[in-house]
This record gives sequence, structure tokens and C-alpha cells, in this order.
Amino acid sequence: MGRRKVELKRIEDKSSRQVTFSKRRSGLFKKAHQLAVLCNLELVLIVFSGNGRPYEFSSGNSSSKILERYLAHLESEKIVGGDDHIAEEHHPYPCDRDDQFLRVPEGQEIEDMRLTDLIQLEQLLDAKLRHIKRNTEVSSLCLAKI
Repeated sequence: MGRRKVELKRIEDKSSRQVTFSKRRSGLFKKAHQLAVLCNLELVLIVFSGNGRPYEFSSGNSSSKILERYLAHLESEKIVGGDDHIAEEHHPYPCDRDDQFLRVPEGQEIEDMRLTDLIQLEQLLDAKLRHIKRNTEVSSLCLAKI
């Protein structure tokens, strides 16, 4: 008996959707474990359920250590790569170059935003804060020389 092709669309029945999520999540975690063992990887996999509950898989080290390592890598790339403008260019909520205000699209409340959009907004705020701090430090150095 072969497998049938599954039509990829949202499962409307809540209990069927939960059962499918549970089975596929465990299958995904199993594949992640296999990949980590076969290729000697450090791996973190985080999945959020439809109601926002996080599930995580981590190979070897704790998830927080691997995530800290990843964040340190991102920071080092930003330092080596240069400007924070790179992160801002592809952001869904860009700020104008002339002002320092971040704008959420009209009619959209922060409470209604998706988690990924909130994370991107937080990253943009962090980038802007670093930019302001860097400008303040440069201004302070210039004033000190005068």
C-alpha cells in the first residue's frame, strides 16, 4: 500500500489539525535528530503551535547556548559587514532616512501583528538604537576635540 499525495491546504477540523501537527512535529524532530547525528551538527529547532505554544528540539548543547552562539555570529557579521542599513532595507516597517520615527502601517495595531513582524520590528529598533548611540559617541568625540 503506497502513500497518497496530500493536498497542502489548512486543515479545517481543529482536532485533526492538532493530531497532524503532533505527528508531523515529532517526525520533524526525528529528522532533525538524524541530521545532527549523521552530520555531527549542533542544531536547534523551534516550532510554535497554532495557539502559540513553543516546542523545541536541541542536539547536544542547550538551546540557549546554541542560540547565543548564533546571535554572536550575527553580531560579528554586522560588525564585519558594516552598516546597519542592510538590516533595515528589507524590513516591512522601514523608517525614513530624514527622521528617526518608526511607522507601523496605518490601521494596524501592534497587538494584531504577527510574531515574526514584531521580532523584525524589535530588530529594527535595536539597529536604530545602535545607530543613535554610535552617532552620539562620534558627536561626543568631536566635541571633545574642540
